[in-house]
Amino acid sequence: MPRESIKNKKTRAQEIETRLYATYGAGNPSLHFSNPFELTIAVVLSAQCTDEAVNKVTPKLFATYPHPADLAAAPLADIEKIIHPLGFFRVKAQKLKGLAQMCVAEYASTVPANIDELQKLPGVGRKTANCVMAAGFGKAHGIAVDTHVFRIAHRLNLATKADSTPEKVEAKLMRLYDQKDWIYINHQMVLFGREFCRAKRPLCDSCPLSDLCPSAFVLN
Repeated sequence: MPRESIKNKKTRAQEIETRLYATYGAGNPSLHFSNPFELTIAVVLSAQCTDEAVNKVTPKLFATYPHPADLAAAPLADIEKIIHPLGFFRVKAQKLKGLAQMCVAEYASTVPANIDELQKLPGVGRKTANCVMAAGFGKAHGIAVDTHVFRIAHRLNLATKADSTPEKVEAKLMRLYDQKDWIYINHQMVLFGREFCRAKRPLCDSCPLSDLCPSAFVLN
């Protein structure tokens, strides 16, 4: 099979985005939140856990600790009790408290609207920072690469075997897509991954991208 040129891959990537937008629109975060602080907390909690599970505990967590100062002053055991149903709740409770304390001490009780400053907060890595910048502040500074985006980028041959980390996949996608599209891609691919491009038994026969996917006929 001849190697795809960068120009052709960019054209195909744009058609993929056009179809995903037609199917899912801009996409909506599956986590429930009402401000950037709540979003940051929710994304930290979602590590190694489903968004559905996070949405079950955050209403009480946000009602009990509505502001960074409230969470910063909370006893660790009380935070653990609320998020106990989630995996790694003790470690996550420590991260939430530390995150809130840093917001109070260094960012005037707010979450910084800066991709680099966000990553200084406990529990916040590149993926979380991208999610917060996009969904919390409406700014596209990168593309959040979770398990769905990582899998789909490889299946669609937008990334290669050499792109073996989320950071490498993000860099590849950022070169293929215009920055104005970065803000949508994670949400759209997550929805697409859940509906069609599943990790097991993907629905290639009914997939709206099957004619653009080099892997489609292999996965069936």
